[in-house]
Amino acid sequence: MRSIWKGSIGFGLVNIPIKLYSAVQNSSLGMDMLDSRDHSRIRYQRINEKTRKEVPYDKIVKGYPINDGYVVLEDKDFEDASPAKSKIIEIENFVDIDEVNPMFYETSYYSEPETQGRKAYALLMKALQKSKKAGLARFVLRSTENLCVIHPVDNVIVVTKIRFAEEIRSSEDILSPSDINVSKKELDMGLALISQYSSKFEINKFKDEYSHELMKIIQAKAKGKRPTIKKLKPQKAAGDDLYEQLMQSLNTRKGA
Repeated sequence: MRSIWKGSIGFGLVNIPIKLYSAVQNSSLGMDMLDSRDHSRIRYQRINEKTRKEVPYDKIVKGYPINDGYVVLEDKDFEDASPAKSKIIEIENFVDIDEVNPMFYETSYYSEPETQGRKAYALLMKALQKSKKAGLARFVLRSTENLCVIHPVDNVIVVTKIRFAEEIRSSEDILSPSDINVSKKELDMGLALISQYSSKFEINKFKDEYSHELMKIIQAKAKGKRPTIKKLKPQKAAGDDLYEQLMQSLNTRKGA
């Protein structure tokens, strides 16, 4: 892996020199768009919607729509708004990791200590593990200020970017059935079903089956063949009785 950021974690008056590495990768297959007639790759052009002519890259500016027009921004405007370049992930406070709503999570990075910071790194990691806390911090990546949580995973300190509060939309316009009456026996059956399906979180049991099956098709077609595809069997409707649906679900799980 190649490091994407070098700097340090600020822990009180202690600076821990680190490198960041991307901890995630995309499992979907990369596809190119082709012309079906000759399989040439499709290229996109920047077209002026009025003249329908291609616009040279050096003639393109960015604008923010206001009312019926645009406020055009210059390079200096972006520079003035950019956060001060800092190579420190400054921990501002510590929080219970369970208090962080999963909706805030974006992407994660592994941190690796430089030689001179290994002891301080080990101290912070063990302190986070012992306290079951996570550091809440800000840092600048690609000229953008980011909010993050710093937490230990398998003896590595992980920096996970999280969204700012204003990036989460309100749910007030979502219709919720909270006022619908649910009987005690239905609720008890729902809890029993949850209990029956409960297990330890083992993410390795879940694979990207779609990409796997698609790759089998690609490999077969490359050899001029077509693989046998497993068809899903349609399930019979369980009726409209919620309690009966729950009962059938429990019985089906027991027989699995």
